[in-house]
Amino acid sequence: KCCSSLIWRHLGFGAFRRYAAGGVCRSAARLDGKTVLITGANTGIGKETALDLAMRGARVIMACRDVEKGEEAAASIRAAHSSADVEVRELDLADTCSIRAFAQRFLREVNHLHILINNAGVMMCPYTKTIDGFEMHIGVNHLGHFLLTSLLIGLLKRSAPARVVVVSSLAHNFGWIRFHDLHSQGSYNSGLAYCQSKLANVLFTRELARRLKGTNVTVNSVHPGTVNSDLTRHSTLMTIFFTVFSMFLKTPREGAQTSIYCAVAEELDSISGQHFSDCAPAFVAPQGRSEETARRLWEVSCEQLAIEWD
Repeated sequence: KCCSSLIWRHLGFGAFRRYAAGGVCRSAARLDGKTVLITGANTGIGKETALDLAMRGARVIMACRDVEKGEEAAASIRAAHSSADVEVRELDLADTCSIRAFAQRFLREVNHLHILINNAGVMMCPYTKTIDGFEMHIGVNHLGHFLLTSLLIGLLKRSAPARVVVVSSLAHNFGWIRFHDLHSQGSYNSGLAYCQSKLANVLFTRELARRLKGTNVTVNSVHPGTVNSDLTRHSTLMTIFFTVFSMFLKTPREGAQTSIYCAVAEELDSISGQHFSDCAPAFVAPQGRSEETARRLWEVSCEQLAIEWD
C-alpha cells in the first residue's frame, strides 16, 4: 500500500510538471548561415534561447548590459555545445546613446540579421528613471526595444525572410497605456508600470506587423509563461512567492520554448502580428487589439525618442 501510494504520488507529480512546463517547440529547423540577435541573453529564457538557436547552427549575438555576465553565459553555452557560434556585445537598453552606439557598430560589422529577439526586460522595479529620463519599465521594455528595432529594421528587410520576436507577458491583460502620464510621474505602482510596458510590447508588435506587410519580415509577440528566473529580484514578496511555489513555475528552458518556436517554426513563415503562448496562438486583451491605441503609441514613442519611423 505504501509503495502504491508513492508511485501514484510520483506519477501525479510528473504529470503536473509536464502540465506546468507548457508547450515545447517541436521544430527541427536548422539555422546554418543565419544570424540571430537576442537582447538580455546572459540569463534566464534569453540564455536558453541563445543556446537552442546556437545548437541549430546560427551565429548568435548576445546583447547584454553586463558584459562580464554575458561572457560567462557564452562560455557555458560553448561548454554545452562546443561548435556554438556565440558572441557578446554591450547594450544598455536604459541608455539611448548605448543603443545607438550598439546599432552603429552592429550595422558596420554584421552583414545580415535574420532573427531579432527583443527579450530583455525589467520587472517591478522601485521608481527609477533611465539615462534619458524615462520611467524604467516603459523605457527598457518598450522604448529601448522600439529604438533598437527601428535602427536595425533596414538590415532585417535586406536579410528577408526575417523575423522579430517580442517577449511580452500575460500581464498585458492588466495594463493600460496612460498617455497622460506615460512615465508615472503623477503616481507610481511597480506592478502597473510593468503591465503597461507589456501591453506596449503587444501593441508595438501589431503596429509593426501592419507596417511590415509585403516586406517578408514578420513580427510576433510571446508570453513565456510564469518562469522561475531572477526577473523578480526587485520584489522581495515576488521572490519569496516564486521560491515557495517553484514547482508550479516553468524553468528558463521551458519558458524559452515559445520564443524559440516563433523564431524557427516553419508554419509561421507568413504569420505576423500575432501573440503566442505555449507554442500556440494566445488570447490578446481588448486593449491590446486596439489599432487606434497602437498607432498613437507608435507616434508617441517616436516623439519620446525624437525619431521618425514611417
